[in-house]
Amino acid sequence: MKNTPFEDIDRILSAQKRYFDSGATLSIDFRKEMLKRLQKALKEWEKPLCDALWQDLHKSYEEAYLTELSIVSAEVRSHLKNIRRWARRERKCTPLKLFPSRSYIVKEPLGNTLVVSPWNYPVQLLLNPLVGAISSGCTAILKPSPYVPHVSETIGRMISGTFPPEYVAVVQGNREVNSYLFEQKFDLIFFTGSPDLGRKVMAAASRNLTPVILELGGKSPCIIDRSANIKTTAKRIAWGKTLNAGQTCIAPDYLIMHEDIKDKFVCEYAKAVTELHGKDIKSDTHYVRMVSDKAFDRVSSYLNEGEVIYGGELDKSSRYIAPAMIDRAPMDSPVMNEEIFGPVFPIVTFGGDEKEFSDKVSEFINGREKPLAFYYFGKEKTGWELIRRTSSGGGCINDCIMHIANENIPFGGVGNSGLGRYHKRESFEAFTHRRSIVTTCTLVDLPFRYMPYRMFSLVKKIL
Repeated sequence: MKNTPFEDIDRILSAQKRYFDSGATLSIDFRKEMLKRLQKALKEWEKPLCDALWQDLHKSYEEAYLTELSIVSAEVRSHLKNIRRWARRERKCTPLKLFPSRSYIVKEPLGNTLVVSPWNYPVQLLLNPLVGAISSGCTAILKPSPYVPHVSETIGRMISGTFPPEYVAVVQGNREVNSYLFEQKFDLIFFTGSPDLGRKVMAAASRNLTPVILELGGKSPCIIDRSANIKTTAKRIAWGKTLNAGQTCIAPDYLIMHEDIKDKFVCEYAKAVTELHGKDIKSDTHYVRMVSDKAFDRVSSYLNEGEVIYGGELDKSSRYIAPAMIDRAPMDSPVMNEEIFGPVFPIVTFGGDEKEFSDKVSEFINGREKPLAFYYFGKEKTGWELIRRTSSGGGCINDCIMHIANENIPFGGVGNSGLGRYHKRESFEAFTHRRSIVTTCTLVDLPFRYMPYRMFSLVKKIL
């Protein structure tokens, strides 16, 4: 992927600043028209985008539509339906001490924004934030990942054919381009990527006091209690772990299960993977490949850090890694400390009764960085108790991944797994400044606030 020249970036950003300052993006009618343009473009470019996803990731049409395009389309529809209500000026209660004033919150766009996306869901994670930028009245520079060149090039053509560059533009390139972009003065940077890169983004943004939304990742635990329905649990976890070949920021990263059910679960997990992908997983059109040779080498190296008890077949020429489970990995090994981002599942087991198991699980999770997702399979009551005792960006009880599919609840991380949230109204709010305004009648002018503060004893009682 050829880098966009820095002088072109400067020219685009200057044009977007002038365009925003002109007030062209402020009307709700304009924003709705731009959302409709995006909606139309998604339909017209559905096949090229899905073809590009197949070329870069071996992602099937069905999976591309379900996990990428349909999510963006649903986001657009919800904004079209609700934007006028979300953008409406809000009347707030005014205390007696401010009589005769009225108080309001005005929703105004932050301004010129930058959206930087990763390679694992390159359509969804670039265009979903764009919906929030358009809905709130911002301009946007979009920076897709160079690791999926066909997708990035296709999105660039789609956006340039849909919006003028002074409103929405795509720039391409590697980390040199990213670094240059982060040095510029934006009104918001929306970044999705790893925690390590998130720290660099935040450090760069701090020099311009630029606010950031950081959608990061981490090691999301998947807990299986003795009370779990093992067959259903195995099928749901197998789907969540093999979706996009585990290259999902909210994929279950490692398993914590009761030692009494380990053998049974491993057996059911193997059956579930076969049901989902067939006996010859490598030939399944719904099984994605590692995005690069570097990713293949990193993920396959984890197989050497414990005892492989299921799967793990490799083919470097096609960057294929079969779903795998490993046992007895040392707690200080990379597979137990790095985000796996692949189809390898390390297993941690604990014993004891229900309370002892829960205590050990919560202690183990709380001893690590806060994850982006938390998954528990077993009694719902115990799941809620573990949620109360731990922290994560989001999660599920007796399911995994599915919380991201509900646009009515916010998505985001906490601590090491992210900063800020989006989806539906939260996306609108992410790109919006809530401006507090007090307006005061001039027909009445109470003397109490003026020096020399007469009747101060009465004022104290009012305050």
